[in-house]
Amino acid sequence: MPDIQKISVALTGEQVAALKAAVETGEYATTSEIIREALRDWQFKRDLRQEDIKRLRALWDEGKASGPAGPLDFAELRAEARKRNASRTKALRGSTGSP
Repeated sequence: MPDIQKISVALTGEQVAALKAAVETGEYATTSEIIREALRDWQFKRDLRQEDIKRLRALWDEGKASGPAGPLDFAELRAEARKRNASRTKALRGSTGSP
């Protein structure tokens, strides 16, 4: 069994009431169980954020290493996007049988 340590945490009355209600309804056995689950969720989300930050940094570095960006022709870009959109719309209509 892991090393269990007790700490004191200040909660609002509303939070305490929610904890007690969850225990009273049998959703959880103890308030400690609720707090441990909340901490596991927090740790999981924190780890995901750290992984996201690492991926973003790697993509940023990759973009910087690819060299300077060239000039963009927005008229050409818009025409290409419209052409792509038209072909997708045509493909969707063809697959659904719509006119």
